[in-house]
Amino acid sequence: MPTHTSGHETGADAAGTWRLGDRTVRRMGFGSMRLTADPDPAAAIRVLRRAVELGVDHIDTAAFYVSPGGTLGVGTGPARYATELIRTALSPYPAELVIATKVGFAADGDGDLSEANGPAQLRAQVEENLRRLGRDHLDLVNLRIVRRPGRDSVAEAFGALAELRDAGKIRQLGLSNVRVDHLDEAQQIAPVVCVQNSYSLDHNRTDDELVRVCGERGIAYVPFFSLAGSRRESGANQDHSDAVHAVARAHRATPQQIRLAWALHQGPHVLAIPGTGNVDHLAANIAAGAIRLTATELATLG
Repeated sequence: MPTHTSGHETGADAAGTWRLGDRTVRRMGFGSMRLTADPDPAAAIRVLRRAVELGVDHIDTAAFYVSPGGTLGVGTGPARYATELIRTALSPYPAELVIATKVGFAADGDGDLSEANGPAQLRAQVEENLRRLGRDHLDLVNLRIVRRPGRDSVAEAFGALAELRDAGKIRQLGLSNVRVDHLDEAQQIAPVVCVQNSYSLDHNRTDDELVRVCGERGIAYVPFFSLAGSRRESGANQDHSDAVHAVARAHRATPQQIRLAWALHQGPHVLAIPGTGNVDHLAANIAAGAIRLTATELATLG
Protein backbone atom coordinates (compact mmCIF):
# COMPACT_ATOMS: atom_id res chain seq x y z
CA MET A 1 0.00 0.00 0.00
CA PRO A 2 1.31 3.51 -0.69
CA THR A 3 3.00 5.13 2.27
CA HIS A 4 3.09 8.90 2.73
CA THR A 5 5.91 10.13 4.94
CA SER A 6 5.37 13.87 4.87
CA GLY A 7 2.55 15.73 6.53
CA HIS A 8 1.57 13.04 9.02
CA GLU A 9 3.10 10.69 11.54
CA THR A 10 2.35 7.00 11.82
CA GLY A 11 2.51 5.37 15.24
CA ALA A 12 4.56 2.33 16.18
CA ASP A 13 1.39 0.25 16.47
CA ALA A 14 1.23 0.06 12.64
CA ALA A 15 3.96 -2.60 12.72
CA GLY A 16 1.95 -4.98 14.91
CA THR A 17 3.14 -6.74 18.06
CA TRP A 18 5.18 -9.73 19.21
CA ARG A 19 6.06 -11.38 22.48
CA LEU A 20 9.25 -10.87 24.46
CA GLY A 21 8.78 -13.70 26.90
CA ASP A 22 5.82 -12.68 29.06
CA ARG A 23 5.68 -9.16 27.63
CA THR A 24 4.07 -8.03 24.39
CA VAL A 25 5.72 -5.16 22.53
CA ARG A 26 5.20 -3.31 19.29
CA ARG A 27 7.49 -4.62 16.59
CA MET A 28 8.83 -1.16 15.80
CA GLY A 29 11.19 -0.24 18.62
CA PHE A 30 14.07 2.18 19.08
CA GLY A 31 17.83 1.69 19.39
CA SER A 32 19.66 4.16 21.62
CA MET A 33 23.29 3.72 20.53
CA ARG A 34 23.42 6.77 18.27
CA LEU A 35 22.11 9.08 20.99
CA THR A 36 25.55 9.20 22.59
CA ALA A 37 27.06 10.85 19.49
CA ASP A 38 25.18 14.14 19.92
CA PRO A 39 26.98 16.62 22.20
CA ASP A 40 23.58 18.09 23.14
CA PRO A 41 21.84 15.73 25.59
CA ALA A 42 18.63 17.75 25.24
CA ALA A 43 18.33 16.58 21.63
CA ALA A 44 18.59 12.94 22.70
CA ILE A 45 15.99 13.47 25.40
CA ARG A 46 13.58 14.98 22.86
CA VAL A 47 14.02 11.97 20.57
CA LEU A 48 13.40 9.47 23.37
CA ARG A 49 10.28 11.23 24.58
CA ARG A 50 8.96 11.56 21.04
CA ALA A 51 9.57 7.86 20.40
CA VAL A 52 7.37 6.96 23.36
CA GLU A 53 4.73 9.49 22.24
CA LEU A 54 4.66 7.70 18.88
CA GLY A 55 3.97 4.39 20.60
CA VAL A 56 7.43 2.84 20.94
CA ASP A 57 7.41 0.48 23.93
CA HIS A 58 10.70 -1.40 23.32
CA ILE A 59 13.99 0.49 23.67
CA ASP A 60 17.38 -1.13 23.17
CA THR A 61 20.43 0.09 25.05
CA ALA A 62 23.65 -0.97 26.83
CA ALA A 63 25.76 0.41 29.64
CA PHE A 64 28.68 0.43 27.19
CA TYR A 65 26.83 2.86 24.90
CA VAL A 66 28.93 5.77 26.09
CA SER A 67 30.79 8.35 24.10
CA PRO A 68 32.98 11.07 25.51
CA GLY A 69 34.97 10.88 22.25
CA GLY A 70 35.55 7.23 21.44
CA THR A 71 34.22 4.82 18.88
CA LEU A 72 30.53 5.55 19.38
CA GLY A 73 30.61 9.32 18.96
CA VAL A 74 32.52 12.59 18.79
CA GLY A 75 33.82 15.31 21.03
CA THR A 76 35.24 15.48 24.51
CA GLY A 77 33.94 16.34 27.93
CA PRO A 78 31.65 14.48 30.32
CA ALA A 79 30.70 10.96 29.33
CA ARG A 80 27.30 10.55 27.70
CA TYR A 81 25.65 7.27 28.66
CA ALA A 82 22.63 6.13 26.68
CA THR A 83 21.22 4.50 29.79
CA GLU A 84 21.38 7.78 31.71
CA LEU A 85 19.78 9.67 28.83
CA ILE A 86 16.93 7.13 28.91
CA ARG A 87 16.53 7.59 32.66
CA THR A 88 16.50 11.38 32.38
CA ALA A 89 14.01 11.34 29.51
CA LEU A 90 11.60 8.65 30.63
CA SER A 91 11.80 7.98 34.38
CA PRO A 92 9.41 7.31 36.02
CA TYR A 93 9.02 4.75 33.27
CA PRO A 94 5.69 3.91 31.60
CA ALA A 95 4.45 0.54 32.83
CA GLU A 96 4.32 -0.86 29.29
CA LEU A 97 7.89 0.15 28.38
CA VAL A 98 10.43 -2.67 27.96
CA ILE A 99 14.08 -1.63 28.16
CA ALA A 100 16.45 -4.21 26.72
CA THR A 101 20.12 -3.88 27.54
CA LYS A 102 23.30 -5.79 26.71
CA VAL A 103 26.28 -7.05 28.68
CA GLY A 104 29.51 -8.74 27.66
CA PHE A 105 31.55 -5.65 26.81
CA ALA A 106 32.98 -2.77 28.79
CA ALA A 107 33.83 0.77 27.65
CA ASP A 108 36.94 2.60 28.80
CA GLY A 109 37.19 6.35 29.41
CA ASP A 110 37.39 7.04 25.68
CA GLY A 111 34.40 4.89 24.80
CA ASP A 112 36.55 2.08 23.34
CA LEU A 113 35.14 -1.38 23.91
CA SER A 114 36.69 -4.61 25.15
CA GLU A 115 35.21 -8.04 25.77
CA ALA A 116 34.23 -8.55 29.40
CA ASN A 117 32.17 -11.70 29.88
CA GLY A 118 33.51 -13.37 33.01
CA PRO A 119 30.85 -14.03 35.66
CA ALA A 120 32.11 -11.27 37.97
CA GLN A 121 32.32 -8.82 35.06
CA LEU A 122 28.79 -9.63 33.96
CA ARG A 123 27.44 -9.17 37.47
CA ALA A 124 29.15 -5.77 37.65
CA GLN A 125 27.67 -4.76 34.30
CA VAL A 126 24.18 -5.75 35.42
CA GLU A 127 24.61 -3.61 38.54
CA GLU A 128 25.86 -0.72 36.39
CA ASN A 129 22.79 -0.98 34.16
CA LEU A 130 20.52 -1.01 37.20
CA ARG A 131 22.26 2.05 38.64
CA ARG A 132 22.36 4.12 35.46
CA LEU A 133 18.78 3.26 34.46
CA GLY A 134 17.51 3.75 38.01
CA ARG A 135 15.80 0.36 38.16
CA ASP A 136 15.57 -2.40 40.74
CA HIS A 137 15.46 -5.02 37.98
CA LEU A 138 16.24 -5.18 34.26
CA ASP A 139 13.44 -6.12 31.85
CA LEU A 140 15.69 -7.92 29.37
CA VAL A 141 19.44 -8.55 29.23
CA ASN A 142 21.14 -9.78 26.06
CA LEU A 143 24.48 -11.53 26.36
CA ARG A 144 26.65 -10.00 23.65
CA ILE A 145 29.53 -12.22 22.57
CA VAL A 146 32.43 -12.16 20.14
CA ARG A 147 31.47 -14.80 17.59
CA ARG A 148 34.55 -16.87 16.75
CA PRO A 149 35.06 -19.58 14.13
CA GLY A 150 34.49 -23.12 15.29
CA ARG A 151 32.89 -24.25 18.51
CA ASP A 152 32.79 -21.61 21.23
CA SER A 153 30.60 -21.88 24.29
CA VAL A 154 28.25 -19.37 25.89
CA ALA A 155 27.45 -21.69 28.81
CA GLU A 156 29.50 -20.01 31.56
CA ALA A 157 28.47 -16.47 30.71
CA PHE A 158 24.82 -17.27 30.07
CA GLY A 159 24.74 -19.36 33.22
CA ALA A 160 25.94 -16.38 35.24
CA LEU A 161 23.10 -14.28 33.83
CA ALA A 162 20.63 -17.08 34.54
CA GLU A 163 21.68 -16.94 38.20
CA LEU A 164 20.99 -13.19 38.25
CA ARG A 165 17.61 -13.89 36.67
CA ASP A 166 16.84 -16.40 39.42
CA ALA A 167 17.87 -13.75 41.97
CA GLY A 168 15.36 -11.25 40.54
CA LYS A 169 17.90 -8.83 39.05
CA ILE A 170 16.85 -9.71 35.49
CA ARG A 171 13.41 -10.57 34.19
CA GLN A 172 14.25 -12.09 30.80
CA LEU A 173 17.35 -13.15 28.84
CA GLY A 174 18.50 -12.95 25.25
CA LEU A 175 21.58 -13.39 23.08
CA SER A 176 23.45 -11.11 20.70
CA ASN A 177 25.89 -11.80 17.84
CA VAL A 178 25.29 -15.56 17.99
CA ARG A 179 24.74 -18.65 15.84
CA VAL A 180 22.15 -21.41 16.08
CA ASP A 181 24.48 -23.59 18.15
CA HIS A 182 24.85 -20.79 20.71
CA LEU A 183 21.06 -20.55 20.92
CA ASP A 184 20.78 -24.33 21.36
CA GLU A 185 23.30 -24.25 24.20
CA ALA A 186 21.72 -21.29 25.98
CA GLN A 187 18.22 -22.78 25.81
CA GLN A 188 19.48 -25.76 27.80
CA ILE A 189 20.31 -23.32 30.63
CA ALA A 190 17.42 -20.84 30.70
CA PRO A 191 14.66 -19.49 28.43
CA VAL A 192 15.84 -17.24 25.61
CA VAL A 193 13.27 -14.63 24.53
CA CYS A 194 15.23 -12.92 21.74
CA VAL A 195 18.29 -13.04 19.51
CA GLN A 196 19.83 -9.74 18.45
CA ASN A 197 22.24 -9.85 15.49
CA SER A 198 23.52 -7.55 12.79
CA TYR A 199 21.27 -8.23 9.78
CA SER A 200 19.87 -6.33 6.84
CA LEU A 201 18.68 -6.65 3.27
CA ASP A 202 22.24 -6.76 1.95
CA HIS A 203 24.34 -7.67 5.00
CA ASN A 204 24.86 -10.90 6.98
CA ARG A 205 22.25 -12.85 5.05
CA THR A 206 23.85 -16.00 6.42
CA ASP A 207 21.50 -15.30 9.33
CA ASP A 208 18.47 -16.19 7.18
CA GLU A 209 18.52 -19.66 8.75
CA LEU A 210 18.74 -18.25 12.29
CA VAL A 211 15.79 -15.98 11.56
CA ARG A 212 13.80 -19.04 10.51
CA VAL A 213 14.84 -21.06 13.57
CA CYS A 214 13.88 -18.24 15.93
CA GLY A 215 10.47 -18.03 14.30
CA GLU A 216 9.89 -21.76 14.71
CA ARG A 217 10.79 -21.53 18.40
CA GLY A 218 8.71 -18.41 19.10
CA ILE A 219 11.82 -16.35 19.82
CA ALA A 220 12.00 -12.71 18.76
CA TYR A 221 14.72 -11.92 16.23
CA VAL A 222 15.93 -8.34 16.62
CA PRO A 223 18.21 -7.13 13.81
CA PHE A 224 20.49 -4.19 14.41
CA PHE A 225 22.17 -2.19 11.63
CA SER A 226 19.10 -2.78 9.44
CA LEU A 227 19.68 0.70 8.03
CA ALA A 228 23.47 0.82 8.22
CA GLY A 229 24.21 -2.65 6.85
CA SER A 230 27.94 -3.12 6.39
CA ARG A 231 28.53 0.52 7.38
CA ARG A 232 27.66 -0.44 10.96
CA GLU A 233 28.45 2.41 13.39
CA SER A 234 29.11 4.81 10.49
CA GLY A 235 25.40 5.36 9.97
CA ALA A 236 22.61 4.64 7.52
CA ASN A 237 23.57 3.13 4.19
CA GLN A 238 23.12 5.64 1.35
CA ASP A 239 24.06 3.20 -1.43
CA HIS A 240 20.81 1.53 -2.42
CA SER A 241 20.16 -0.92 -5.23
CA ASP A 242 17.91 -0.14 -8.17
CA ALA A 243 15.38 -2.56 -6.69
CA VAL A 244 15.25 -0.67 -3.39
CA HIS A 245 14.78 2.64 -5.21
CA ALA A 246 12.03 1.17 -7.40
CA VAL A 247 10.07 -0.24 -4.46
CA ALA A 248 10.54 3.04 -2.56
CA ARG A 249 9.04 5.00 -5.46
CA ALA A 250 6.08 2.63 -5.62
CA HIS A 251 5.31 3.29 -1.95
CA ARG A 252 6.26 6.97 -1.99
CA ALA A 253 8.72 6.07 0.73
CA THR A 254 12.45 6.48 1.27
CA PRO A 255 14.96 3.70 0.59
CA GLN A 256 15.68 3.59 4.33
CA GLN A 257 12.01 2.93 5.03
CA ILE A 258 11.99 0.09 2.53
CA ARG A 259 15.01 -1.45 4.28
CA LEU A 260 13.13 -1.37 7.58
CA ALA A 261 9.96 -2.72 6.00
CA TRP A 262 11.94 -5.56 4.43
CA ALA A 263 13.33 -6.53 7.85
CA LEU A 264 9.85 -6.59 9.40
CA HIS A 265 8.60 -8.75 6.53
CA GLN A 266 11.10 -11.53 7.37
CA GLY A 267 8.66 -12.88 9.92
CA PRO A 268 6.08 -11.75 12.49
CA HIS A 269 8.70 -12.42 15.18
CA VAL A 270 11.17 -9.85 13.76
CA LEU A 271 11.45 -6.59 15.73
CA ALA A 272 13.09 -3.45 14.34
CA ILE A 273 15.19 -1.12 16.53
CA PRO A 274 16.37 1.68 14.21
CA GLY A 275 18.29 4.39 16.01
CA THR A 276 18.60 8.10 15.29
CA GLY A 277 19.24 11.38 17.04
CA ASN A 278 16.86 13.28 14.75
CA VAL A 279 13.13 13.54 15.47
CA ASP A 280 12.23 13.75 11.78
CA HIS A 281 14.20 10.61 10.99
CA LEU A 282 12.55 8.98 14.01
CA ALA A 283 9.08 9.66 12.61
CA ALA A 284 10.07 8.34 9.18
CA ASN A 285 11.54 5.17 10.69
CA ILE A 286 8.41 4.48 12.71
CA ALA A 287 6.21 5.13 9.67
CA ALA A 288 8.02 2.29 7.86
CA GLY A 289 6.05 -0.10 10.05
CA ALA A 290 2.95 0.70 8.00
CA ILE A 291 4.49 -0.34 4.67
CA ARG A 292 3.12 -3.60 3.30
CA LEU A 293 5.37 -5.15 0.68
CA THR A 294 3.92 -7.55 -1.88
CA ALA A 295 5.36 -10.98 -2.55
CA THR A 296 6.63 -9.67 -5.90
CA GLU A 297 8.37 -6.74 -4.23
CA LEU A 298 9.99 -9.02 -1.66
CA ALA A 299 11.25 -11.28 -4.44
CA THR A 300 12.60 -8.24 -6.29
CA LEU A 301 14.42 -7.06 -3.18
CA GLY A 302 15.89 -10.54 -2.72
